[in-house]
Amino acid sequence: MQERLKRLDVILGIHPESPYQVMEKALKRAPKDIISDLIDSGLKGRGGAGFLTGLKWKFAAAAEGDEKFVVCNADEGEPGTFKDREILTIVPKKVLAGMGICAYVIGAKKGYIYLRGEYKYLVPHLEREIAEFHKNCFKLELDFNVEVFLGSGAYVCGEETALLNSMEGFRGEPRNKPPFPTNNGYLGKPTVVNNVETLVSAQVVSRIGVEEFKKLGIQDSHGSKLFSVSGDTPRPGIYDLEFGLSLEEFVREFGDGDTKAVQVGGASGFCVPRKKFQSTTIGFPGGLTGDSLPTGGSMMIFNSSRSMYNVLRNYLDFFEEESCGQCTPCRIGCQQLKVGIEAVKRGDKDPEYLQQLLKLTDTMKITAKCGLGQSVANSFSSIVDNFREEMIY
Repeated sequence: MQERLKRLDVILGIHPESPYQVMEKALKRAPKDIISDLIDSGLKGRGGAGFLTGLKWKFAAAAEGDEKFVVCNADEGEPGTFKDREILTIVPKKVLAGMGICAYVIGAKKGYIYLRGEYKYLVPHLEREIAEFHKNCFKLELDFNVEVFLGSGAYVCGEETALLNSMEGFRGEPRNKPPFPTNNGYLGKPTVVNNVETLVSAQVVSRIGVEEFKKLGIQDSHGSKLFSVSGDTPRPGIYDLEFGLSLEEFVREFGDGDTKAVQVGGASGFCVPRKKFQSTTIGFPGGLTGDSLPTGGSMMIFNSSRSMYNVLRNYLDFFEEESCGQCTPCRIGCQQLKVGIEAVKRGDKDPEYLQQLLKLTDTMKITAKCGLGQSVANSFSSIVDNFREEMIY
C-alpha cells in the first residue's frame, strides 16, 4: 500500500495505554477542558452528517435536566457499511470508554448501545464487556450504567430521533427538529447520540491530544476514518485511512484496474465516475479544491461489467422498502423515481423525462422530513447525470 494510504491503527489498534486508562486520565480533567479539546480537534460525527462532536457534548452539558443520557448509535444500516460491527467486536472497550468520558462531561448516569437487530449475536459479547466496564466505573467513582438496546433492523432508525422513538416504544419515525436531542432526547431528557466510531474517535482525542489528532487528515477533515471497501475490488475489507485522500489514490489502491465508478457513502451517498476521480477528495466540504465528499464509511467500487441502471434501481428498491412512510415526499417520491426510470428504460417515456425525475429529487431534498428522503437525490442525480446513456439504452 502506498505511503499516503498507509493503513493506520488509530481506531482498531491496541495501544500501550488501555481505553480505561485513557478514561481515568480524562476523568481527572474538568469537563469544560475536554469539550474545548474536542472542539479544537475539529472532530466531526463519523456517521456521515458531520456535526462537531464537541459542540454536541457542550449543548448537552449546558442543557438543564434532572436526568441525562448517552446513546451509542450502533444501528449500522447503510448498504456497504460494516465497520461498526468490527469496532464492537475487536475494540468494544474503546467505545465504552468514549461513552464514559461523554457521561462524565454531560452529567449522565445512564447509557445505551442501540444495536442493529442483525447484530443480535454480539449481545453476549457486549454484555461481558459492559460488566467489566462497570467494574472500572466503580473503581473510578463514575456513576454510569450501560445497557444494550436491540433494534429491529429498520434503516430509518439510524436517524437519531427515529432511534429515540424506537427506544421509547414508538414507531421508528423521525421527529421534527428543533428541539434537538441535546435538549429534548430520550424520554424528553438531554441526550447525546453518537455513532460508534465517533465515540472511539473522542477517546482517541483524549489519548493522543489535539495536536497529534490534527496531524491526521486535512483542513476541515481531521483524524482518520474507517472505510468499508466492497464491490469490484481484489481487496475488500475495512481500512483505517486518513481523511483527505483523493479518489484517484483510492482507486489506484483498491480498484481492479477497470473501475468505472465509486459509490462514496453507500446508497445515500454520491456516485463518482472515472473522469472525476482525480478532482474528488474524501472529506468534509471545506477549503479543499475540487469536490469534497464525506462518507459514513461505505466505499462501493464498480467496474465496467456493471450496469449503473441496475445499481440505481437496486438503490431505489432499498429506499422504497425502507421509507418509514411518514412524509409524502419520501413515501411517494421513492416509488415514482423507480417507476420513472423503468418507464424510460422500456421506452414508454422519452429520455427527457429524466429531467422531471431530477426535479423531483430536488423537491425531495428540501421537503422530506429526514435524511433518508433527502439523500435519495444524492445517488439518483449523480448516477443519472453521469451515466445517462445507461438509463436510456
